[in-house]
Amino acid sequence: MFLSVFDMFKVGVGPSSSHTIGPMVAGRMFLDHLRRQPFHAHGLKVVLHGSLAFTGVGHATDRAVILGLAGFRADDYDAAKAEAELDRIKTEGTVTPEGLGLLQFNPAQDLVFDFGPNLPGHANGLIIRAVDAQGDVIVEETYYSVGGGFVLTAAELAAGKDQDDGAPVPYPFKTAVEMLQMAERSGLSIAQMKRRNELSRHPSDDYDRGLARIWEVMNACIERGLATDGILPGGLKVRRRAKGIWAALERERGLNLVAPHTINDRISAYAMAVNEENAAGGQVVTAPTNGAAGVVPAVLRYYLDHVPGATASKVPDFLLTAAAIGGLIKFNASISGAECGCQAEVGSAAAMAAAGLAAVMGGTPEQVENAAEIALEHHLGMTCDPIRGLVQVPCIERNGLGAIKAVSAASLAMRGDGQHLVPLDAAIETMRQTGHDMSEKYKETALGGLAVNVPNC
Repeated sequence: MFLSVFDMFKVGVGPSSSHTIGPMVAGRMFLDHLRRQPFHAHGLKVVLHGSLAFTGVGHATDRAVILGLAGFRADDYDAAKAEAELDRIKTEGTVTPEGLGLLQFNPAQDLVFDFGPNLPGHANGLIIRAVDAQGDVIVEETYYSVGGGFVLTAAELAAGKDQDDGAPVPYPFKTAVEMLQMAERSGLSIAQMKRRNELSRHPSDDYDRGLARIWEVMNACIERGLATDGILPGGLKVRRRAKGIWAALERERGLNLVAPHTINDRISAYAMAVNEENAAGGQVVTAPTNGAAGVVPAVLRYYLDHVPGATASKVPDFLLTAAAIGGLIKFNASISGAECGCQAEVGSAAAMAAAGLAAVMGGTPEQVENAAEIALEHHLGMTCDPIRGLVQVPCIERNGLGAIKAVSAASLAMRGDGQHLVPLDAAIETMRQTGHDMSEKYKETALGGLAVNVPNC
């Protein structure tokens, strides 16, 4: 099993990897599909199903799929151009993707939210159709946004294409047990094994530049969030808080009266800064999703700013270790809130971050695995219940607490020798089973939990 660090950490746009980035990707995939057809289409139609319908407006799913059909990409998103094109499309009722000419597409009529049962493959489903001049369907494709910006057609999902079928890699661990066994036999760290897997697929120059960009975008997102205040969009009138918290912490720096536990406030501020940017539709890195994008960068920033002896040269090891753990969770359970609740998003992110921190603090592979297990175990059962379907409450603070748990999990693991009762594989399987049993109300539909018990207007 191989999932690249560049698939786990993807540069994209907020507020959601599954509900924003995924539908945008699906739109572009359909355009590519259409370009391979021997005929010219007249117009396009889209139907959103499941969680994409229930929380699509709050997650900007409608905007994302429109922009995808207009040819926009999440990894080089230009907000000003996107807004101008959205206004034009809504006014003129057409899109003009490259190589396909003018296509009729009036979002008010041709983009439908279907609040009926989920499509059979996944809770995040959408159907895109091309029609002729008479309105008859000439091409149709079903897509599933399976979390973290990953998108599969119905046929790909049924065929198991979410599992890697590329060239073999040197260390193809599919479970944490296999990962630890390979580390013991090879004498390599988890990051070293992951690096060798990556280099078997990517040229070294591209690999180094790519890893550097991941952290560059993550850190820039923290900095923007710490410098920006105001009200987040969407109607809940949620105030940005990271800037104010950070300013207060800076004023208190060096004062003898500051309690040691305020380091938690700094960790939270880093994470909240990212997720406030995400909620505002800014550029973020899926880690492993947008809804959980603040945890990994917050813990990495904590390491660089506050851990004695920290060095930027360890950043690749942190990211590679985190990606290895994220790959195990995605392969054996899920990173999708619509599939398994927030345990699959913030829980997975905390496990990834805890593993990364333990690794750069000199932890053995066993201690790294223990750190990931502790962090995931203590997110089990966490629901995904965003108020009004917006990735704001409880999502922003939840990232702060997830980062704090990750740091605590790494610290606990480093106090031991790596031996522990509950294996990471057991925690991952428990998360999968819990998500399967969880009511749909608590899986990113905004039909239960805080989403219905807190006034949202």
